[in-house]
Amino acid sequence: MVLTLMCGLSFSGKSTLAARIAHDLPSQLISLDHINAERGLAGGQGIPVEEWSTTNRIAHDRAEEHLRRGCHVVIDDTGSPRFIRDAWRVTAEAAGASFVVIWVQISKELQRERVLANRVRPVRAGVTDEVLRDHGASFDDPEDEGALVVDARGTDDPEQVDMIVRKLRMLGTR
Repeated sequence: MVLTLMCGLSFSGKSTLAARIAHDLPSQLISLDHINAERGLAGGQGIPVEEWSTTNRIAHDRAEEHLRRGCHVVIDDTGSPRFIRDAWRVTAEAAGASFVVIWVQISKELQRERVLANRVRPVRAGVTDEVLRDHGASFDDPEDEGALVVDARGTDDPEQVDMIVRKLRMLGTR
């Protein structure tokens, strides 16, 4: 089994890539944004830390259940800060699963372009400029964690997805 954690700034394409990986692997997809929505919270508008903690606990509980049943799991979240990634590592280890961080990198320019395009034609929940600024300022890069790095422009590239899925399958057989 593999527990895969998406990591990156808002609008980098993490959810797009996570959904494709979850489909192709196949695996269980756990989205913290969806858990927030279930709980009546709008992440792009700012959520108190206590609420994020509850959402995170729910996500861990769901992941542990799927891993116990022998399923691969993809976590769709920002994966920041480092202590969040470390907690997912512990969850994977406790279940005897491999752990992989996929870091979707995006330039500030492309991020801004996607945010503005989404405000004109919404395809996902919006994020306020303040939330984007705060998240960007507090983002903790996983540079020293052996993350698989993906360029934000390639998150919907079938060849890129196929390459990632092949790597995850290899890890899952160890």
